[in-house]
Amino acid sequence: MTVSFKEQLRAEGISLRFIHSVLIVVALIVSWVLIYSTFRLTETFLDVTEATDQYIEMHKAAAEMMDAADYLVEMVQRYTLDGNSVYLHNYFDEAFEARRREDAIEKMSVYDEEKAAVEKLRKAMEASQELAETDYYAMKLVIEATGYSPTPEPLRDTEPRPEHAHLSAWEKKAAAQHMVSDEDYYRRLDRIRADMRQSLSKLEERTRSVQLKSTADMRKDLRGVRTVTIIQAIAVILMTWATVRLGISPILKAVDKIREDSPIPVTGANEFRYLAQAYNRMFEVYKSSVASLSYKASHDELTKVYNRTGYDVLLSGVDLRTTSLVLLDLDRFKDVNDTYGHETGDRILCKVAAVVSKHFRNNDCVCRIGGDEFVTIMLHSGRAQHELIAGKVEQINTELSDTA
Repeated sequence: MTVSFKEQLRAEGISLRFIHSVLIVVALIVSWVLIYSTFRLTETFLDVTEATDQYIEMHKAAAEMMDAADYLVEMVQRYTLDGNSVYLHNYFDEAFEARRREDAIEKMSVYDEEKAAVEKLRKAMEASQELAETDYYAMKLVIEATGYSPTPEPLRDTEPRPEHAHLSAWEKKAAAQHMVSDEDYYRRLDRIRADMRQSLSKLEERTRSVQLKSTADMRKDLRGVRTVTIIQAIAVILMTWATVRLGISPILKAVDKIREDSPIPVTGANEFRYLAQAYNRMFEVYKSSVASLSYKASHDELTKVYNRTGYDVLLSGVDLRTTSLVLLDLDRFKDVNDTYGHETGDRILCKVAAVVSKHFRNNDCVCRIGGDEFVTIMLHSGRAQHELIAGKVEQINTELSDTA
């Protein structure tokens, strides 16, 4: 006759060790995934932070370049208008000392991902340098018109064109003003600014792309972390439920049955069922051992309580860790026998046995182990019952003090 797995599982119960092993493995896997997801989230966050910082740096560099280009235009135009040498020196300080345009391109060149944006800035820089030739020529005309000395180094090799060589000072200034403010000049300047704006636009596009991708990855990782956290919570709940359902609950029920001096139910985990079956077999052996003792062999003929033989058998089958022994003896009992006779002494022994049996529980065992010595075996009695035992002894002494 074959037994199905379901029937076998119902009969033997599931192994608590197996459940805990499985859940521990699940918890370890979930923990690893959670840690991995946390690292992924950290990396994604760092990517977003890096992209944002990079955008800020490059945007700042591009803005510096645009400001520098506009500043140079402003300085050359002001110098051609009133010939104030301060503007002339400001122009060359920016072009050769501050070098904000060159620094901006250098800062942006370190980012390999921004080649397109840097290329646009380089193109703008080349156009700006070409425009600077017009600036140089216009400023040289103004220097000749005003007679300013000394001529800045970059302008010393600049010679007037034939059409401007014989112009008057006023005409040279007018020509210079026209050169840095005519339609062609502003058209070239607009192309430079357009290249700069395109560079910023490409920079913004790439940064936005990185941020969108990183945000999508972060959301995906967050969903993963949320899912893993839920799985971990479920695993903890299952582990707790399995421990309570298959381990703790059967143990609590078993304790109640042991206190009742009854067999414990075979339920719960496989391991606990094994223990329950072993205990029940021991319990049956103990009960059968007690029952197998003949009444005469285990009981005192005079007092009707257990004798020394019964005491020894009972004591061999109990758990001393949960059993209390109460020893009683009669003071000056020999004097009573010598004075009043053994018949009176026997009546006293019978009264003592009856009073002691009355004050203890039905499942407690009263034994006469000697002439005037009695022992009460209190099963399943712990330290918490010491005060109760002391009270019973006091009641027994009070009742026995009545000699009627």
